[in-house]
Amino acid sequence: MKFATAALSGVALMALMAGSASAADLACLITKNNTNPFFVKMKEGAEAAAKAAGLEFQAFAGEKDGDAAPQITAIENCVAAGAKGILITPSDTKAIVPSIQKARDKGIVVIALDTATDPQEAVDALFATDNFAAGTLIGQWAAKAMAGKEPIIATLDLAPGITVGAQRHNGFLQGMGLATGLTGTTTDLATAKEVVCAQDTHGDQTEGQTAMENCLSKNANINLVYTINEPAAFGAYTALKNQGKDKDVTIVSVDGGCQGVQGIVDGKIAATSQQYPLKMASMGVEAIVKFAKEGVKPTGYTDTGVTLITDKAQAGVDSKDSTYGLANCWGNK
Repeated sequence: MKFATAALSGVALMALMAGSASAADLACLITKNNTNPFFVKMKEGAEAAAKAAGLEFQAFAGEKDGDAAPQITAIENCVAAGAKGILITPSDTKAIVPSIQKARDKGIVVIALDTATDPQEAVDALFATDNFAAGTLIGQWAAKAMAGKEPIIATLDLAPGITVGAQRHNGFLQGMGLATGLTGTTTDLATAKEVVCAQDTHGDQTEGQTAMENCLSKNANINLVYTINEPAAFGAYTALKNQGKDKDVTIVSVDGGCQGVQGIVDGKIAATSQQYPLKMASMGVEAIVKFAKEGVKPTGYTDTGVTLITDKAQAGVDSKDSTYGLANCWGNK
């Protein structure tokens, strides 16, 4: 991925110009799990950036979205190890806050990647996709693609109370024109009469398949499926194919991993919003290095970008094709 490579090179250049961080300086990365290609690539990016900058590096992961306990334990381990900074993709955006505060009280910089805490100010800084915008893009695309058809929608969501899940879901409905006045600040899922089934998947492929099967049992006429991420999308596709409905239903998603973009090429996913975990990771490590060397803490929110990827462009909706998506994707092709 061209700009991610540039970001990593920027970290290495900074280390060369300003001198490496102390060998005793430690950076921790805590992801939601270690199976989703998004988090696997984030770990690779953070580890490479930390090595280039002379930081020690430790990585931890939860088991699934919404499970706070392993991440709380990981924070405690990082504090005990004397970490200078912690990068975290919060699994439960509220439950993790007290542990983050304890780390910050010890003088540790805590940076959220990909997913905002609730409240966002619970961390020093956030490097992430605008997930509401990501949802809005696929919603706008779907509205144009479904023109002339009454949308009968299933939403395969994340888990209750998780910021990123609500942002993508609500952005999708607003982009579709089925909801108004929504913002990216709520953890409540909006609804609309066109949504005939909503199921949680924890972003997991197997759970996505089960959720889609449940939705089809409720309404066999579903013609549009929103999924929280591409593993859930592939699960939905399998369920649809097993019932001979894969050619009749449009699936839209968020992530932009290489397998997801290949899913567009193969006709399994119609459109996805591509985000950039390597960029999040490298920028997060760079911020920790700056704090370790200069005592300067990062602040606020940095948007790491999103691009709609589809091979069926719709007028008035900015997008790139799968060739661009594969050139800028992450994970195994």
